[in-house]
Amino acid sequence: MDSIFSDRIADVPRSFIREILKVSLDPTIISFAGGLPNREFFPVAELKTATAKVFDTMGRDVLQYSMSEGFTGLREMIARRYHDRQNLDIPVENILITNGSQQGLDLMGKTFINEGDDIVIEEPAYLGAIQAFSLFKPRFNPVKLTEEGLDIRQFKSVMSARKPKLIYSVPNFQNPSGISFSERTRREMAGIIEGTSTLLIEDDPYGDLRYSGTDKPSFMAILPKNTILFGSFSKTISPGLRIGWIVAPHDIMEKLIVAKQAADLHTTHFTQCILWQYMRDNDIDAHIRKIKECYGRQMQAMLNSIEKYFPQGVSHTTPEGGMFLWVTLPEGTSSRDLLDRALKDKVIFVPGDPFYVNRQNTNTLRLNFSCTDEPTIDTGIRNLGKAMKQLLKK
Repeated sequence: MDSIFSDRIADVPRSFIREILKVSLDPTIISFAGGLPNREFFPVAELKTATAKVFDTMGRDVLQYSMSEGFTGLREMIARRYHDRQNLDIPVENILITNGSQQGLDLMGKTFINEGDDIVIEEPAYLGAIQAFSLFKPRFNPVKLTEEGLDIRQFKSVMSARKPKLIYSVPNFQNPSGISFSERTRREMAGIIEGTSTLLIEDDPYGDLRYSGTDKPSFMAILPKNTILFGSFSKTISPGLRIGWIVAPHDIMEKLIVAKQAADLHTTHFTQCILWQYMRDNDIDAHIRKIKECYGRQMQAMLNSIEKYFPQGVSHTTPEGGMFLWVTLPEGTSSRDLLDRALKDKVIFVPGDPFYVNRQNTNTLRLNFSCTDEPTIDTGIRNLGKAMKQLLKK
């Protein structure tokens, strides 16, 4: 039976998170595994009202086929938010609506990656990007993360030796580490990339979710000719709507639209119109402020509990925003072994292995704090700390 499958699909791993989320369906399990927004903030009543209004004003037209580029009104809103929040002047025609940011990764792979092409990813990297790009069989060049962002010395070396076609980066509250790139690192990276044909994919699903510190300039602002910018409403309004977007120059956009048409013709016009109506009638910034207030408290609760319950020798990142933090166990300790022990105490997380392309049995793990209330966070981290102490006694 295996002989009928394409070479392309043979070596692509299943999503570890999709598999482990099956375990979290058990209501007795405390899950720090998924990258799930808190369902309490989904604007159900407002979206219901927006849906009715869309039917009242657009009628049957909202159920028709539409433009591959996406609904113009929604793209105009996205362009306006970039101008108001980041002082970026982005033409509407440079915005393509996608089925979440994940489709953006697939479209970039289809448009740019030939088998064996060199691409740069962070180490650790977003596992959804590893999975999406693996379909196209590139040569991954991982560059390790420091507290400031990519290790500049290693990045410069890879750029010189491999001349990669693409760089994939999540510079704001990175998934999985929670690290944000400093402005110095961003400008040093831009200086290395400038003048080359390498494209940097700046994936920014968490940029609105800052709880401390100050905003840093987008690569689109400091390296516009080489930057492709991704955005999403999944973390601020609803992941179920599956609305993301790509910002790209005109010549690249033309090719991305062809790839989009070949994939699905267009993102669902109906949900785009609902989202557009919701944003017209509601203060999305007030909505985001509520999310930030809650997530900021939950992140601090997790950090406080870590300080109380984790044993010495275990380190962690301290994010300024986003949804994750990254934990490093002592050398020689397996986070997969820790998961086995933690499950006995009804706690799950994501071990570090899926976030690397060439490392197994790592001593790292990702914790999500956005989808668990503060008392449950304390209980879960206490149980996880207990499992760590048991493992380290071996």
